[in-house]
Amino acid sequence: MDAVSRAAVAVFGNVDKESFLQRIYPLRRPAVLKGIPLGPCTSKWTVDYLSTTGGSQEVKLHVASVPQMDFINKNFIYRTLPFDVFVKRAAEPAQAEYFISQDEKYYLRSLGVDPRKDIADIRKQFPSLAEDINIPEFFEKDQFFSSVFRISSPGLQLWTHYDVMDNLLIQVKGRKRVILFSPRDAPYLYLTGDKSEVLDVDTPDLEKYPQFVKAQRYECQLDPGDVLFIPALWFHNTVAKEFGVGVNVFWKQLPTDCYDKTDIYGNKDPVAASRAMQILDRALKTLEELPEEYRDFYARRMVLRIQSKSYSSHYK
Repeated sequence: MDAVSRAAVAVFGNVDKESFLQRIYPLRRPAVLKGIPLGPCTSKWTVDYLSTTGGSQEVKLHVASVPQMDFINKNFIYRTLPFDVFVKRAAEPAQAEYFISQDEKYYLRSLGVDPRKDIADIRKQFPSLAEDINIPEFFEKDQFFSSVFRISSPGLQLWTHYDVMDNLLIQVKGRKRVILFSPRDAPYLYLTGDKSEVLDVDTPDLEKYPQFVKAQRYECQLDPGDVLFIPALWFHNTVAKEFGVGVNVFWKQLPTDCYDKTDIYGNKDPVAASRAMQILDRALKTLEELPEEYRDFYARRMVLRIQSKSYSSHYK
């Protein structure tokens, strides 16, 4: 018996900017987009081509001894390798040279030139490779936030998390399974910040995470050349079925001043949301001044007030 109910992500073919903005974007649901002309990257980006064209610049990697990476408990280490060396290692099932073990897994999430200040942009960090890919411009140029180059070892699974901006996941090489959960299912995902504590979404520990069964699971497989639209706040978990290469393109669908100016990864809550959470924390702290039965009563009243202001019906 499945832990959660399952649904397939909708698939659309022959999508251009007009059809995306009119038919798909207003639904605010994930969608697999097929047939988008991405340029020669889908044929050119072999392991040899990537390692030769991408050069030997140093890149910072996640390295793990197990396939399921856990960002909350940090079951991986950060290491640095020349890009060409990394690509060849990531494509291999076993390593002659390694940091932890012969079957270690690698994950590259490209960073800005100065990782503390600059956003990731494949056109700046990997200009020669950027020439091979046509990024679908389904948003205005001034909305662009980042284009993140990602490479994964076969079998690598990334933790479930949400982003605060809309994005397109462009799958260039390898097949990828993607599991998604609606923002309205956040109460069932056992969140720590923007990440779920439920690491194994296929066989979850329901004694530890009993509410997880209430979450609706959406699933799709991305083949090379597919593009997945992931609306902001939708949780997603990915598994690289093969050596995987892709590019995420994020854009600001809200006015620029809604976002934290220090956010270079696209995962800091909007300014108003962050402020509201701080106010809530202070309110809960204030309730601690009352005896237990009063705390319980007024906390329930606060929940009711929040629920009365909820607009989650949009996601049903």
